Amino acid sequence: MILWLLNHLSTFVLGVLLVGGFVALAIGGSLAARRRFPHLADGDHNEMVGVALGMFGAIYGIILAFVVVTLWTQLENTQTIVATEATDLALVVRSAEAFPPAERARVDRAVGEYVHAVVEIQWPLMREGRPSYEATADQTHALYTALQAYEPSGPRSETFYGEAVVRLNDVAAQRRARVTMAETSLPPLLQVLVYGGALVILPLTFLFGLRSLKMQLLFVSAVAGLIGFSLLLVMALDRPFAGELSVSPAPYKEAALAQFWR
Repeated sequence: MILWLLNHLSTFVLGVLLVGGFVALAIGGSLAARRRFPHLADGDHNEMVGVALGMFGAIYGIILAFVVVTLWTQLENTQTIVATEATDLALVVRSAEAFPPAERARVDRAVGEYVHAVVEIQWPLMREGRPSYEATADQTHALYTALQAYEPSGPRSETFYGEAVVRLNDVAAQRRARVTMAETSLPPLLQVLVYGGALVILPLTFLFGLRSLKMQLLFVSAVAGLIGFSLLLVMALDRPFAGELSVSPAPYKEAALAQFWR
């Protein structure tokens, strides 16, 4: 459900729906509580409610901060993995420039097929949360085959050939790491704590009574808006390859790899 929302709605629309929904729920709940229990406006239970809000708010804030920092770090790590994989591919191409024309063309063709498979086949699958190693398995095998078919002769060729092999092994490692990150999401227990915690704290604000209805609605709206925006941030960061804040495949089209997209 979250993946569908991220891939079909803009972050702005999601924010309007989520933050607006929480604010509307808070206003409606607060009005219903005051109508059902008019004495709440006297603030007789404010001390008890304040203690409960402070305690639950502190616990929820710590959990939410931990989740947001973890997800942001995960997004940055994913960006690094993608950039590193693209850089290693570019270095394979650069190293192959020292090969004879036929062998160089074979390596370039294999790299070109690989980057196209990553961007055009594997990337949409990762956006949908169902990455597949098989999507680029043939292209990965073709890369190794292209290098294995060349027998370097002389120190210069051997040096660049060894560099190309090392970088190709790094590409394979980063490919696995990238697919693993595409499968990663917030554990169910943390999802319960993050989303369920919001549904615990918000109703508590209905019990905090103020004589001025406008001030009370402003209070509950502010709390609801903050919770809604925090949940929006969690949703947007939870899937590194989905939504507008997702990792871009642009590194596979830049520098030495740009020649494969002309």
